[in-house]
Amino acid sequence: MKYMMIVLLEFYPSWLALSREVRQEKAMELRHITLKYDKDVKVRFFDAEALPGETYTDFVMCETEDLRPYHFMWEEIRDSETYTRGYMKIKNVIMGIENAYQLYESEILAKPPALAEE
Repeated sequence: MKYMMIVLLEFYPSWLALSREVRQEKAMELRHITLKYDKDVKVRFFDAEALPGETYTDFVMCETEDLRPYHFMWEEIRDSETYTRGYMKIKNVIMGIENAYQLYESEILAKPPALAEE
């Protein structure tokens, strides 16, 4: 099964108070963490601060077939200086399973997969 998580983040003014160079260094530290898990977790970062987002400034889309490396990646991020120094916080996680109802129908109800709608 493919899991998709949308992790809503909030970066605080203390983050913006850092110079752009320092922010780039810290962003690269976070990126290096995600790259360690790249075999199992596909990660995409999005900036949303200038767009409607009442409780978040950024979000991360994570796709995986195994929740363990996803969890381990976020544990490592939560141990990072960017998180522990209070520059950012995880605000919410939206999670879903790709084609879950089709998996249920085929595996539990023993129905053939539905044809794609045109």
